[in-house]
Amino acid sequence: MDYSILQIVLVFLVTFIAAIDQFSFLESLYQPIVTGMVIGLILGDLQTGLIVGGTYQLMTIGNMPVGGAQPPNAVIGGIMAAILAITLKLEPTVAVATAIPFSLLGQYGVTLLFSLMSPAMTVADNYAHEGNTKGIDWINYLAMLGLGSIFGIIVVLFFIGGQAFGQTVVDAIPGWLMGGLSAAGGMMRYVGFAILLKVMVSRDMWGFYFFGFALAVIVMAAPSLGGPALIILAFIGFALAFWDYQVQTKFKQTASVNNFGGDEDGI
Repeated sequence: MDYSILQIVLVFLVTFIAAIDQFSFLESLYQPIVTGMVIGLILGDLQTGLIVGGTYQLMTIGNMPVGGAQPPNAVIGGIMAAILAITLKLEPTVAVATAIPFSLLGQYGVTLLFSLMSPAMTVADNYAHEGNTKGIDWINYLAMLGLGSIFGIIVVLFFIGGQAFGQTVVDAIPGWLMGGLSAAGGMMRYVGFAILLKVMVSRDMWGFYFFGFALAVIVMAAPSLGGPALIILAFIGFALAFWDYQVQTKFKQTASVNNFGGDEDGI
């Protein structure tokens, strides 16, 4: 696939902005489902970008930093997955699995920048004691510039130089290994959901979870119902959640209003 200077510049800018957004803007522009769509638009294959971005989003949905430890970075991983899928014509699941090493580079880049910026915290404390808000602003601008530049350079280097090399590597991969990568990439979305459920699930909600899973399996058994029925199921899920919220709210209000006393009054 041939690419232009404009495409290279746009890929760098998207990566630069997404890297900053992950830690500073917090507008969810860095999410793989967003970056995959944008990269797809830039490289002329929106559908593949959306599919790869959605697949990578499911994989990383449960990832979160714990303390100073950083998970594999979703910005570089998601962008590189879309680039690999479009430029090398890979299956989305294969591209997601192949992009994992790039997400580790992003993880190392974040850790490196955090380490380099640690001494600047003393300077920031001094600025705070002096009331020097501009100095604190410039420290933050420096960190954002460093993070965006690291991510942008990594992606652009592999985007420019990695296509020919990547095609050679892909052609050399035997079919059984390519099938394994596809299976691994397909499983990662379920791993992401498992991590999310482990953190968020409540024992009281298991009934709703199994109910939704059963409905989804029944609907997907009929291919003609796959698209519209899933949207309908989403509305059903929202209706049940809203109904449960209203019922629980009314119970709490009733309990607070109808307070008839304790055991000491003999009732």
